[in-house]
Amino acid sequence: MKTKIILVLRLLAAGILLQTLYFKFTAAPESVYIFTTLGVEPWGRLFAGFSELIAAVLLLIPKTQLLGALASLGIMSGAILSHLLILGVVVQDDNGTLFILALTVFISNIITIYLQKDQILNSMGPWKKWS
Repeated sequence: MKTKIILVLRLLAAGILLQTLYFKFTAAPESVYIFTTLGVEPWGRLFAGFSELIAAVLLLIPKTQLLGALASLGIMSGAILSHLLILGVVVQDDNGTLFILALTVFISNIITIYLQKDQILNSMGPWKKWS
């Protein structure tokens, strides 16, 4: 059962990350607005897109799923902080959709990592005693 929950969470997070790539890579007006407001257009938009692509692929591969979860956790932390500190929860009348998607990916990855904590600790070898 835990394996199925983890799979659903990984697919959910990867699906959201992959779906938003279209907007970043095609320079959709919403995406350009966000990264212009953050002061990092166009390179920040492209870097975010490539980072999200790599994280999504890592999430889809079973052997790299934890690395993908950690990577997208970091990426979504930046997105959430950008919303809270600079952009606002609602961006260009999206009713908070982008913020909710970032939170969904963030929470999915937190749960994925938590459900695999035993596997993570077992793989730490000699470092395990520090946890």
